[in-house]
Amino acid sequence: MNHRAVLLANLGSPDQPDTPSVRRYLDQFLMDPYVIQLPWPLRRLIVSLLVLPKRPKESAKAYQSVWLDEGSPLVVFSEQLKTALQTEVKMPVGIAMRYGSPDIETELLKLASQDGINEILFIPLYPHFAESTITTSVEQAKAVITKHQLSVKLNVVSPFYQQDDYISALVESARSYLTQPFDHLVFSYHGLPESHITKLDTSGSHCLKNGECCQVVNPAHDTCYRHQIMMTTERFVEKAGLLETQYSVAFQSRLGRAKWLDPNTEDRLKELAAAGAKNILVICPAFVTDCLETLEEIAIRGQEVFEEAGGEKLTLIPCLNQHPKWVETLAAWCVNK
Repeated sequence: MNHRAVLLANLGSPDQPDTPSVRRYLDQFLMDPYVIQLPWPLRRLIVSLLVLPKRPKESAKAYQSVWLDEGSPLVVFSEQLKTALQTEVKMPVGIAMRYGSPDIETELLKLASQDGINEILFIPLYPHFAESTITTSVEQAKAVITKHQLSVKLNVVSPFYQQDDYISALVESARSYLTQPFDHLVFSYHGLPESHITKLDTSGSHCLKNGECCQVVNPAHDTCYRHQIMMTTERFVEKAGLLETQYSVAFQSRLGRAKWLDPNTEDRLKELAAAGAKNILVICPAFVTDCLETLEEIAIRGQEVFEEAGGEKLTLIPCLNQHPKWVETLAAWCVNK
């Protein structure tokens, strides 16, 4: 009989909103070969010479603008989700970060050491597949099990981008915003370099080869981030009853000079303002937890960009965080996955 524990996994955050803490965090994050997919010497050169001299100070200011009394929003809200989930299930629940604290090794060991636990249900809190989120988290968990010779089975929850229970929770969390007057809804997903997608297309002839590739059934969609975010959007729009003219998709959080998925969110905000939109909504379904990318990049900087271009009000629809419907969904997965 399996005695299961649950480990939720999120991306991570600096320990403090200061330059040294952010520098340590960015160094760990960006030196991950799944994040910057270049040979180690070139990756080290880029991170050390082009990123770490200036970006930590800029990012520290951004973190300071959204930091909570209890700590980093991502970590605080993730801990609150863990607490809410623990009240709904009888099995032990943990939360870990791929980068920073609490780390996967510590939390996995803590769960595996409990009496009778022989299975870890590992839930990467990312709806869509990307090597820079899901693969790196799963590989880290596997490495910990191997390193410590743990007698536990790792049961990984697959990307849930179009699962009905997830979509229902997402729509329910946004419903009160969608029932108010608005000019346009922007689905702002975390961006990804196009090379991260095309390298996983073993045929080399499908992904990003034309504008309709995501609508044509193909085995590559199992690992295609763009296809999966389009499916989330399609399912959300259908369940929420939105018209095609009411929404659009864009991508945020670009870094570096590589070609990333288009269109860019800031460009889309400017276009909407120029077209006369005054009151827009932005939802960020690539994240299930509010963080720097939603609270600062969208709610603060996005508002500034929209206003400067002639818009008036940008409203961020919060992530799922610990919404009751989301907790209910996770609780069902804990039993049934």
